[in-house]
Amino acid sequence: MPSRDFKRSDRISAMLRREVGALVHAAVRDHALPSTSVSDVEAGKDLDLATVWVTVLQPEHAADTVKALNAMAGEFRRELSRTLRIRRVPELRFRYDASVEQGERIDSLLRREKEQGRL
Repeated sequence: MPSRDFKRSDRISAMLRREVGALVHAAVRDHALPSTSVSDVEAGKDLDLATVWVTVLQPEHAADTVKALNAMAGEFRRELSRTLRIRRVPELRFRYDASVEQGERIDSLLRREKEQGRL
């Protein structure tokens, strides 16, 4: 019998990434939030909690956007309970994903070093 490559929490995380991404997209449009996208979802092994990592097009508004999304988390969870076919929908916690900013910073530093002939 072939072994399972993915744990159940990984499959739930992928499903939540798609569904929460659509809900966040609608919330951004309806509540005039800065352009925001879901970059990853990490569901815990017990599926009680899922951390939703978001990127914001305007990083200076990231804290307010994450605060607003956390305020809407209960609404999102209720909607997910209607659409998903899982017994229990995890509690959602939104966090800002700064990896895009860090990547851009590293890229600019490397580009500057290359222009100065140090690389």
